[in-house]
Amino acid sequence: MPRLPLNAIEVHEVVKRFGEAAAVGPVTLSVASKSTLALVGPSGSGKSTLLRLMMGLLEPDEGEVRFRGEAVRADDAARRRKMGYVVQGGGLFPHLRAGENATLVARYLGWPRAESAGRLQALASLCRIDEPILGRYPAEISGGERQRVSLMRALMLDPEVLLLDEPLGALDPVTRTDLQHDLRRIFGELGKTVVLVTHDLAEAAFFAHRVALLREGRLLQEGPLDELRRAPASPYVSRFLEALAQRPEPEVAG
Repeated sequence: MPRLPLNAIEVHEVVKRFGEAAAVGPVTLSVASKSTLALVGPSGSGKSTLLRLMMGLLEPDEGEVRFRGEAVRADDAARRRKMGYVVQGGGLFPHLRAGENATLVARYLGWPRAESAGRLQALASLCRIDEPILGRYPAEISGGERQRVSLMRALMLDPEVLLLDEPLGALDPVTRTDLQHDLRRIFGELGKTVVLVTHDLAEAAFFAHRVALLREGRLLQEGPLDELRRAPASPYVSRFLEALAQRPEPEVAG
């Protein structure tokens, strides 16, 4: 396998507008290979839009997104397959069984049945999904199980990068805690580059090596959480961290 550059993803002076308003930008940001970056901030801060720009689902109005040193384009489907994407709520197709959802892209690409089945079983073990769950429809399984199946779908093609948009939103506290620990284990075992969107800075601290704090489409500060605590770049960063201090302290990713 060719050696990856130091940065798997680079965002350079990117601006994305919807109408007259700039939803993102200008933003310059990089994600080191095999690291986890958390995009955090309040609702409407541009986190999900920035993630879609990284994926190539949106194209910037200004600037450039690069993956492994090459520009990301919306029409480059082959490059997008090197990125696994987990949307808010899981995004499973209700008319397909869990196993069919997980193998959807592999079947579209014409994988042999045995290869697809083998990969499905390996991912079910990794994501702790019991085999009977794979034969059920999304409405017949729990929210936590749907999120695990969505992660399996994102991992099916063994992508180099995982992009996750609030993967633990709207889950009960027990399910959320279980999935937090499983996700961090999976990130560690697979050694993937991960970009995670969350509105919860405590959750970001649990997963990520670095945190990027956004507000109104702008990057306020990026770096290890301890650095943000020690030298906040603005009063807003301080207030955001003070809100975190009201919660039990998570174990920070190493």
